[in-house]
Amino acid sequence: NVLTVPVLTGVFTDRPPSPVNVTVTQLKANSATVSWDVPEGDIIIGYAISQQRQDGQMQRFIREVNTTNRACVLWDLEEDTDYIIQVQSIGLYGESQASKRVHFRTLKETDHFPSNSSNQGDPTVQGLDKYRQLQTGEIIIIVVVLIMWAAVIALFCRQYDIIKDNDSNNNKEKAKPSSEHSTPERQSGGLLRSKVGGTTTVHHP
Repeated sequence: NVLTVPVLTGVFTDRPPSPVNVTVTQLKANSATVSWDVPEGDIIIGYAISQQRQDGQMQRFIREVNTTNRACVLWDLEEDTDYIIQVQSIGLYGESQASKRVHFRTLKETDHFPSNSSNQGDPTVQGLDKYRQLQTGEIIIIVVVLIMWAAVIALFCRQYDIIKDNDSNNNKEKAKPSSEHSTPERQSGGLLRSKVGGTTTVHHP
């Protein structure tokens, strides 16, 4: 007798790959946004995030399924505190391996930028640079729109002045013929009266 043992295949091979390009953006004193990318070709139905303080005193797990989101907002963080996060993709056959550990530090209540912004290799800094570039792009767009509006207004004013000058010239040209016609009428009238008067004077004697 031969004993056959079923072999389960595809249980581990069908697990989704780990998320990549994990970054932390929109850093604040009590919150931050985590975003990541997922390699194409795999069915992803959710994600899991491991959040831990660097000193190991607190750890939190966030798990969400039936979603295609590639970002998550972390709330209730402590200000000026170092955190470490890892992200996992959830597929049809289980969870992926955890992503690379990403370190970030929350801001103080009075800060606007992270204190470790000099570290260009930190994903936190990369996310902050993207945010700064977005702000710069918005400012450039606003300036360009204002310049275009100023040019349109200047062109409109110039056209209005040209139309106004043309109207005034037309009014002057219309006034000239009436004055020219009135002068000969007075002269001809005077000549007729003088002729009539002369004729009357000649015939009376």
